[in-house]
Amino acid sequence: MATPKSPRSAPMLPYQRGGEIDYAGLEFDPDVKNITEDSMEQNLELVEILGLFRARFTDFNERPDVFLDNETFICYDPGNLNVRIAPDIYLAFGVDARAIRPRKLYLPWEVGKPPDFALEIASASTANVDVTRKPEIYAAIGVPEFWRFDPGGGRYYGEPLWGGELVNGTYQSLPTTTEPDGILKIYSPLLEVSLCWDDGWPRVYDPATGTYDRDWRAERAYAVAVTDQRDAARAERDTALAENERLRDLLRRQNGEEDEGQGDTTAC
Repeated sequence: MATPKSPRSAPMLPYQRGGEIDYAGLEFDPDVKNITEDSMEQNLELVEILGLFRARFTDFNERPDVFLDNETFICYDPGNLNVRIAPDIYLAFGVDARAIRPRKLYLPWEVGKPPDFALEIASASTANVDVTRKPEIYAAIGVPEFWRFDPGGGRYYGEPLWGGELVNGTYQSLPTTTEPDGILKIYSPLLEVSLCWDDGWPRVYDPATGTYDRDWRAERAYAVAVTDQRDAARAERDTALAENERLRDLLRRQNGEEDEGQGDTTAC
């Protein structure tokens, strides 16, 4: 199976903004996320995956060329924006994330490409369509990787974790491995990490380093601490520079007063 070239370092595509969107004419409200009645079944896992992805792929939303979102709408028919799909989580690299959000919808023909990655998390109300209908739609749109995560170990999807790579218009299963630590892993050629099912909990494993990503909350705390340390060091440096300048200015004034005093003595 051919491994797709990673889009993670691709240059940002220019956003080709079309005409005004008739939001009032839509059959849905793009400001409201596609939340189902049993979303609490998947909320914890969704938040965890979002956090891990935000830390690893968006630098906590600092990268303008990476778009990460959840439960918002991808419209895939330019002639009818009501034709749509809402992944639990989706990710796109090399796109203008700051231009996408004001449009309220992900429009591939304006963005310049479909999302690179889509993931569904199992719940009773969505399981059937996640397994039967959604793969067809994502494949037709051209999403390179489609994944499913079942916290219940296969209660709804029949398997805890599944990842598929788009090959010739259909998703081919990526190989599943169970490492000596007993954690189920599937390697994503696109993301260049393994997504894991650890007794119902999602994790991210980096084969290059042989380590799991830290809890995203810890990652965020670490990033904030590093930023605070850097800001403190800059403030300390600025204070030292200002003090040095103050002392030099004082020395210049003192030297000037001494010169004036010497001049008065000579005149007398």
